[in-house]
Amino acid sequence: MEISDSTSRRNALRMLGAGIFVPNILIPRQSIAEETRALRAIRVQPPTIVGKSAIVIDPNARKVLYTKNADTRRPVASTQKLLTALLSVEHGDLNGLITVAKTDTQVEPTKLYVAAGQRYRRSALVEALLVKSGNDLARVLARDYAGSQEAFSKVMNERAKRLGMRNSNFITSNGLPASGQYSTARDMGILGLACYNNRTIRSYIKEKAINFHYADGRVVALSNTNKLLSRSPYCNGMKTGYTNASGKCLISSGARGRTEAIVVILGCSSSNVCWDDSHKLLHWGLGLS
Repeated sequence: MEISDSTSRRNALRMLGAGIFVPNILIPRQSIAEETRALRAIRVQPPTIVGKSAIVIDPNARKVLYTKNADTRRPVASTQKLLTALLSVEHGDLNGLITVAKTDTQVEPTKLYVAAGQRYRRSALVEALLVKSGNDLARVLARDYAGSQEAFSKVMNERAKRLGMRNSNFITSNGLPASGQYSTARDMGILGLACYNNRTIRSYIKEKAINFHYADGRVVALSNTNKLLSRSPYCNGMKTGYTNASGKCLISSGARGRTEAIVVILGCSSSNVCWDDSHKLLHWGLGLS
């Protein structure tokens, strides 16, 4: 629902000021500054960050705790693999076998170099996708789901709209650059919330390392690209992303007792900036600063 009159705008801002997370309501650009002031008033001043766009969400209360340029459209790189993973898990039959096609392997690194004709359990591909971010695995899962990469793009956008993501357009299953592809920190926060509430996704994104079993018998240890899992004792998962266009991106989640938080950072100039910004906002969201 788009806010078009002053009464609705005031009501929406009142809800946001109270910390109510309303993903289906789009705040007009002229109200963003007012929204930010209202959000900051609900808890202690947040830390200063360098990343270009950010949002912090309380997943239990569905509250937006902090925003910075949260509705600015920008590429989000591999963080959108969370949507590919969510669709694959919702597709069902995680023990089902998927055969790799040659077209799945025709993609730029990072990749796990699965080979055409090999067969893998859907669950193994989803887990490795979230831990190591293989672009070839995203293509395997997309084709398995929809028959082609183009058809999967339509499925991604339909699911995103049902989630309440009103400011996104996804073209690739792996987040590699494509003309007309974009999202926002707010929309990726909505996606992060959906994944956080999915028990299977939660079990994968928290893993610091896994063993990936290739169809030819090889076993390779894969370390999670999300270094915040090791840097913060409170971080319990989510997904990294990087392209030249997007900069460093991270969706992170964490818990301290019953207090939980989801943080989206987009457009960082370096990995250290991304880790530092995410660490600051995650700990702030958990009431540690």
